[in-house]
Amino acid sequence: MELNDYQQQANKTLAGNEHVLTNLTLGLASDGGKVVDLVKKYTFQGYDLDRAELKRDLGDVLWYLSQIALWADIPFDEVAQANLTKLKKKYPNIKL
Repeated sequence: MELNDYQQQANKTLAGNEHVLTNLTLGLASDGGKVVDLVKKYTFQGYDLDRAELKRDLGDVLWYLSQIALWADIPFDEVAQANLTKLKKKYPNIKL
């Protein structure tokens, strides 16, 4: 799936109002925290990594990121490409 296609399809589920950006950023922080908690429990507390829950939470993070980018009129493919460009500069000895 192309990231821009995902971004547009996911947008159909966004219930917008004047506080949409605030809702999106709070949701990103909340679901990002769920990912952090799963990793913390796995790494430091001896829990098994619940991959199904991790996948769900990562999907929620992806949704929030895509919708924040869409709100700012930034195609999601451009977000991914800009990040790869940044990584190439940061890690010049690794072929990306």
